[in-house]
Amino acid sequence: MAGAIKSTSEGQTLILTISNPEFRNALGPEIYAQGVEALNAAENNPEIRSVVITGEGATFCAGGNLRRLQENRALPPEVQAQSINGLHSWMDSIRTFPKPVIAAVEGAAAGAGFSLALACDFVVAAENAVFVMAYSSVALSPDGGGSWALSRALPRALVTELLMCGERIGTPRLHALGLVNRNVTAGDALHEALKLADTLNARAPNALASIKELINDAQANTLSQQMDAERAHFVRNLHHPNGGEGIAAFLDKRPPAYD
Repeated sequence: MAGAIKSTSEGQTLILTISNPEFRNALGPEIYAQGVEALNAAENNPEIRSVVITGEGATFCAGGNLRRLQENRALPPEVQAQSINGLHSWMDSIRTFPKPVIAAVEGAAAGAGFSLALACDFVVAAENAVFVMAYSSVALSPDGGGSWALSRALPRALVTELLMCGERIGTPRLHALGLVNRNVTAGDALHEALKLADTLNARAPNALASIKELINDAQANTLSQQMDAERAHFVRNLHHPNGGEGIAAFLDKRPPAYD
């Protein structure tokens, strides 16, 4: 049975739950397409200010379905290439989505599941969660942008160990390395992710969208280009109605009410 993305909401937060419990929430083309569709709808919904991605049950995501991958070996290579294009479209939609996206991780985040968590803006993980780039254990190489994200966040020696040896790494170490934002009690990842979402939901959506765009572009920009972009975003946000509301609320010592 193909997996699915279940969409629910809590206040101004959309919760996307990977639901493929028979295969520990393994990913596949249907999930990729539904993930992109859900984010496209949420982008145009002003009632949604943040997104949490989690897995059904005790596992965040086991990555690719090895049975499906084995079957794809008997098909033309273009079949698997198209499947990976679907995965990459979902990862790209998360990175370019103008609202905060939070991964709530319980259990294992393996292979593309690890890449999925890395694509999010924040990672809230249970203290006993395990992250592993398991590709080399089955003679494969990474996808989903995992090698890109890890290479920009961690020392080369550690990235090489994680990718080539398929070493497991736990939440406490990833938290110490700065890749996990919240190290929480087992079973509390979704609850704590929603608390973080509430904090973000109280801030001006246009300012958060600007910050995400600036962060995404920073590594490719020169300092001069980045400062030009900062100037453009700052001026635009100052003249946005939320800019006036934010400053006035601060001066009046009251909570702001952003559109």
